[in-house]
Amino acid sequence: MTRADLLLTNATLITMDEHLTQYSPGALAVQGDSILAVGREEDLKKDYEAAQVIDCSGKVLMPGLVNAHTHVPMTLLRGLADDLRLDVWLLGYMMPVEREFVSPEFVQLGTLIACAELIKTGVTSFADMYYFEEDVAIATAQAGLRAVCSQTVLKYPAPDAPSWEDGLARAREFIQRWKDHPLIVPSVAPHAPYTCTDEILRATAALAVEFDVPLHTHLAETVREVDEMRQGSGMPVIPYVKKQNLFDAKVLAAHCVHIDAGEMRTLLHAGAGVAHNPTSNLKLASGFAPVVKMLETGLNVGIGTDGPASNNDLDMFEEVRLASFIAKATSNDPTAVPAQTALTMATRLGAKALHIGHLTGTLEPGKRADFILLDLSPLHNSPNFRRDPNGIYAQIVYAAKSSDVTDVMVNGKWLMRAGQLLTLDEASLLEQARRFAARIDEFLVKREQSVLSKLIALGGSMEQESFEIQVKIKVADPAPVLKGLGHPEITIQRKRHYRQHDVYFSFDDLSQGRLRYREDDFIDEKGQITNVRARLTLLGQKREGQFDHDVILSRSRFYAPATNPLRFYREYFNPSKEVLLEKDRLRWLIWYQNEEFFVNLDHLENPDLGYFLEVKSRTWSRRDADNKAHLVAQLLALLGAADGVPETKDYIEIVA
Repeated sequence: MTRADLLLTNATLITMDEHLTQYSPGALAVQGDSILAVGREEDLKKDYEAAQVIDCSGKVLMPGLVNAHTHVPMTLLRGLADDLRLDVWLLGYMMPVEREFVSPEFVQLGTLIACAELIKTGVTSFADMYYFEEDVAIATAQAGLRAVCSQTVLKYPAPDAPSWEDGLARAREFIQRWKDHPLIVPSVAPHAPYTCTDEILRATAALAVEFDVPLHTHLAETVREVDEMRQGSGMPVIPYVKKQNLFDAKVLAAHCVHIDAGEMRTLLHAGAGVAHNPTSNLKLASGFAPVVKMLETGLNVGIGTDGPASNNDLDMFEEVRLASFIAKATSNDPTAVPAQTALTMATRLGAKALHIGHLTGTLEPGKRADFILLDLSPLHNSPNFRRDPNGIYAQIVYAAKSSDVTDVMVNGKWLMRAGQLLTLDEASLLEQARRFAARIDEFLVKREQSVLSKLIALGGSMEQESFEIQVKIKVADPAPVLKGLGHPEITIQRKRHYRQHDVYFSFDDLSQGRLRYREDDFIDEKGQITNVRARLTLLGQKREGQFDHDVILSRSRFYAPATNPLRFYREYFNPSKEVLLEKDRLRWLIWYQNEEFFVNLDHLENPDLGYFLEVKSRTWSRRDADNKAHLVAQLLALLGAADGVPETKDYIEIVA
């Protein structure tokens, strides 16, 4: 007889393999971290002996569930802000709290709380995307779970990276340190096309290819994202990221709510996995992912909970059931995504979507010993019919609850026995979470009356690109500037003429910044107003840095459409002071030395301050900012303003 470490017997064993093989009564042998054998109980009892034999008492023995997409540290933000628009939720609450509180300590505690919840609900593997991802990995390994841990990279300053280059470097170091860990698959996560530049997408794809690790990202989650991508690039999201070489890597694409058949085929040919997040998509009103079509196409579609701040739990039993029900309702076909398919998505297909299907997702010899025991005897799942072999899947998907999970093993180690966690102290975690929640509540109570919060609450707010290089020069005569724009090294992309009416609101608390209400009158070549646009801009007090030639690197700003009259905003924000500025602006978008710049020639008329030349360019990194600052100096010379008087203040600061 062959010797095993552990033999489980008397189980209703479902393998979730390609043939959906079942054994009843079934048995499973474990040796070290892997499955040694699976089959009929009588056969394994003849061929194997073990130091420990466990009678499963007729419980279901099945692969652990795979949570294909989540953000586990956000357990500490669960229930923080609900029933809000996505922009209000994200910009008004999540990002401000994350900037204030997210740290290695925060991430490890949030991950440990999540791991406790995942273990108790039958999850043995998950895919995560967050900040300080190495601390997610540390906590996950401590809990004993398996995970694809993906370090976030995005164009905005993040809690763990002031620039995207820092985020990429952090991802590289993390991957190098954890590449061969038995439980953790390190990964890189360009957050989404709308939060990344082309360069970020290409760089993260190259990193994933270099180390042969997965790349985890959000794709085509909302209609707005898709529409803006079409407007900005002239193509849908999937072709756009393909153009940036994203599919050179092993991609795990979360959501994919708004993709068509051609995009599905692109994902299939790229070997990409998809993470379907039914509850999150419903709660945030993102739409219904075309799961039926994806499965028909042949895609590996897993199921995820998304983060516990937008779900608000990590219960995969709820997600599996909902995935089946939504598919039926949206296709008007009760046979769509039957129970066995839904459960396959949460096990075998989910593991393949994470690119760890060679390790887990089924109960087969050679796979890691990742499995759960499920008790189907409670009242809510009785009686049990065995006429149809697919009945067991229907029981699990349509009637079972996560509380029916009694035992969990990962990598050959028990994490829960008879409902008791073995690797985590649940009471201690709950107390630490309570203390964090009190601190976050205190922070938000103080913040609730901030100008930024009130701006975001209006809806439609967005954060402008992270940094802006700018220089302002007082000029006595605009003629040299107009002549300089005709220089052969300068290529004019477009020209605009505006009359701008700016009302600046100031507040007693200077840290609130200034709020600008602007009306732009668009002027045509005949001097006629052709269009009027109004918007709000929150201007911060801070400057991030200064370069030669009085070039300023300024911080991000927040924008919102102004759909109400000025009177409304005056009453809504209740400023302590109000200043009016009016100017005539000529604006050119130009290319110089293969870089894009905006050139503004402003005539300040109220108050009468004369002419100013502004040169601006958006930037994402210190290296890029240094380069553009050097080019700005060259541009000033070409525009005849090299000897002009530099002005480092905004117009409102000059007036004030």
